[in-house]
Amino acid sequence: QVQLVESGGGLVQAGGSLRLSCAASGRTFSSYAMYWFRQAPGKEREFAAAISWGGGSTYFADFVKGRFTISRDNGKNTVTLQMNSLKPEDTAVYYCAAALDLGTIRPRDEMDYWGKGTLVTVSS
Repeated sequence: QVQLVESGGGLVQAGGSLRLSCAASGRTFSSYAMYWFRQAPGKEREFAAAISWGGGSTYFADFVKGRFTISRDNGKNTVTLQMNSLKPEDTAVYYCAAALDLGTIRPRDEMDYWGKGTLVTVSS
């Protein structure tokens, strides 16, 4: 079992930065690839970023490339999403998720665990 708790959301002006963190419980954290998804009001939950179990591979949706970075610390059971150059369209609830690392990106429906999300609001 892995439990995920996100933090770091809030209100920021366009062009600003936020750092989201996801704290995981469970001894098998390092077996999981970690993901960030987001869901804007009235829209489906969409993939934003992911990182492999060892941190050696990262993946990003096109709309965040060059602006967001993802990292993890398996010793502390945390994964971080650094978001820079934020835009109003980045406004969403951001969810941390985990899926066993099979060496490739896995779709949303194959996530094993989800956090409850943290709200990010970007004002224009």
